[in-house]
Amino acid sequence: MSRRRIGFWYRFAAVLAKPPLVVLFKRDWRGMEHIPQEGGFITVVNHNSYLDPLSYAHYQYNTGRVPRFLAKDSLFKGGFVGAVMRGTGQIPVYRETADAVSAFRAAVEAIDKGECVAFYPEGTLTRDPDMWPMEGKTGAARVALITRAPVIPVAQWGANEAVPPYAGIRKIRLFPRRTLKVLAGPPVDLSRFYDREPTAELLREVTDVIMDAITQLLAEVRGEPAPAQRYDRRALSRSRRGPAAHGTGEKPAAGRKTAGRAAAEGESA
Repeated sequence: MSRRRIGFWYRFAAVLAKPPLVVLFKRDWRGMEHIPQEGGFITVVNHNSYLDPLSYAHYQYNTGRVPRFLAKDSLFKGGFVGAVMRGTGQIPVYRETADAVSAFRAAVEAIDKGECVAFYPEGTLTRDPDMWPMEGKTGAARVALITRAPVIPVAQWGANEAVPPYAGIRKIRLFPRRTLKVLAGPPVDLSRFYDREPTAELLREVTDVIMDAITQLLAEVRGEPAPAQRYDRRALSRSRRGPAAHGTGEKPAAGRKTAGRAAAEGESA
């Protein structure tokens, strides 16, 4: 199989979701030529609004290559939303359980069958105060090294202006109409990492390369330079615990972490 058919459930979801998206938002979509027309591939996308999955799915649906998202398992449990998630072939992630690795296996199998798997490498909405991508987790890197499939970086912006992250319903601002901006870039060149042992250090380095590509695209979308350092919530958490937690008198750097810096810390998606 060279590509996944859209199928009934995806078309049904599009019938429900596309009209309000078209009515409520303007669109600035670029880079669709980078979405492969055949074969399996990975997309890696920044995350700054609860509306992001709908905005990005709308973009990629219009390329004819529908994405399979990795999503928390609670979304698959019963009800209409669960039926749609299962019907459209999304991939459940069972965090901190013995079944957590099944999501990676399902992602690899999907790519091998010629499908697209979409990752939000940050694992959650960005905590960066200025809405730049923060440190990524290594799930996308793991799958990319196993499959050697094209990794397409994608930046999106605008959904966060209508539905800010971690904001209550009173903070939603649908008017005036916002512009949903999505920009896909050329595949990230990871060939230099192939045939090397997938150590924690290597996975961290690959993840940094992926996050750098996303950040560069977002800088283009926003029309402003990205920060020299990437926000690292783990470093911020350590700094709040204080130097005593590290057994040293030195105070650790908090918040942002130099973009592209490798760290020997294993992670999951």
